[in-house]
Amino acid sequence: MEDRKAFIVGISGASSSGKTTLARLLRDVFPNTFVLHEDDFYKPETELPSKDGLLDWDCAESISVPDMKRALEHIRAQGIFPPFVDSREDQNTIGACPVPESAIAAAKAKVAAWTSPGQPGHSILVSNSKDGSSPLRICILDGFLLYSPEMEAGGIPALLDVKLFLLVSRERATQRRERRDGYVTLEGFWTDPPGYVDKIVWPNYVASHSSFFKNGDVEGALDEDVLREKGILAQVGKGVDVDMTMTFEWAVETLMRELEKWAGEVRR
Repeated sequence: MEDRKAFIVGISGASSSGKTTLARLLRDVFPNTFVLHEDDFYKPETELPSKDGLLDWDCAESISVPDMKRALEHIRAQGIFPPFVDSREDQNTIGACPVPESAIAAAKAKVAAWTSPGQPGHSILVSNSKDGSSPLRICILDGFLLYSPEMEAGGIPALLDVKLFLLVSRERATQRRERRDGYVTLEGFWTDPPGYVDKIVWPNYVASHSSFFKNGDVEGALDEDVLREKGILAQVGKGVDVDMTMTFEWAVETLMRELEKWAGEVRR
């Protein structure tokens, strides 16, 4: 295989679309896997832009894109979590896991079988070289803006081997976000002020992602031509509020398929 230590999977979508839940589930199912969060690259609160009198945590200007790119390059080359990244995201609560234990156990069994000796995943994730070097690791990067024009300009999507996109309706995203206690930040703790989703979160999501959808309707049908052009994978034709168990099963199957595809291209 090429001289690379990690395979990077992007999971993007609106705030409260299930990105972190899915990232943690995949981390627990696939071997040699760790999670990096877009939120790990927030700028200090004093450098955040404002909108309608509110701090805007949900725009590209709030993220240090160069630092994120540096971290991804380090992961690809070294296969380890960047020592210069101070992650606080796992201190945030995301509520009870909506996927039943039976589905998680079934996914673990499927991946275990796929990575057993003689199966495709074994040579990719367990013993990917004849010289005994460390096997390939998987990094899962979750974030609400990974495929936005600003991230493209910063070279982020080009560093992702797989790009998954999750959908959610405005109603469900609002319900989920408003149920959260808040977010651990560099300075302490942030709690959304009243109306934050309507004034900041959702308008920013629409502005950055409307081009992915037919007629710009982010609660309508995805534009498959645009997704294909950008190399983005999504649950096309399933609606915007797909059951998380179905999303999890789709992601597991997709990741196994894409890893096999990548390994086959590298070995040519």
